[in-house]
Amino acid sequence: MNPLTVLRDSFYFFQRNLGAIVQLCLPLVILEAVLQQVLDRTLGPEAFTGYSMIVGLLVYPLYTAALILFLDARSRGESPRTADVLAMALTLWPRYALLTAMSTLLILLGLSLYFLPGIWLMVTLAFAEYLLVLRGMPALAAMKESFRLTRGHFLRILICLLCVMTPLWLLKGASVAAWPDLQNPLLAVLIDSAHSFLQLFTSVVLFRLFMLIAGDADAR
Repeated sequence: MNPLTVLRDSFYFFQRNLGAIVQLCLPLVILEAVLQQVLDRTLGPEAFTGYSMIVGLLVYPLYTAALILFLDARSRGESPRTADVLAMALTLWPRYALLTAMSTLLILLGLSLYFLPGIWLMVTLAFAEYLLVLRGMPALAAMKESFRLTRGHFLRILICLLCVMTPLWLLKGASVAAWPDLQNPLLAVLIDSAHSFLQLFTSVVLFRLFMLIAGDADAR
């Protein structure tokens, strides 16, 4: 389970299915960016950051759950209709939103405690979303099972995450440096949508890791 092999396979899959992923996820990604812009322009820069998190909880679980369902279907050689995948994602929204809220709060708390606990939580909770969507687990059960599955694979998962997230963080930093006080709402939506869409590649990488590690655990 070489991290480079996982990244290569994930990139190949993402590239081959880019059109379907764009059709499935990009409209919701753009909707999230638009809602964030409306919120920022209405409440101003001093608004409570929890409002931004609420917007994320409304939309993020929908397009991420849809992507996971699509990845699972494609891994079995199926080609599901976009409407069917989105309908299934909608039924998962309450549990997924709860899981997202709990995971985000735990990771933010961990990051505030000298950073390293947040990194540890980010890795050990990496499979919770896949367990909830693909195995129908409740939020807490998915988190506990993710702790179990990631045990012994921490470094491998961390390397894959850093290889994907570091360029995205650098790109985000470059866009902020290029437009420190962005006033054009259309450009802001385009930039935010591009960042969020590119981050979906992280879900593809983690899905590949989940399939390998969970499949090995099931075999044992």
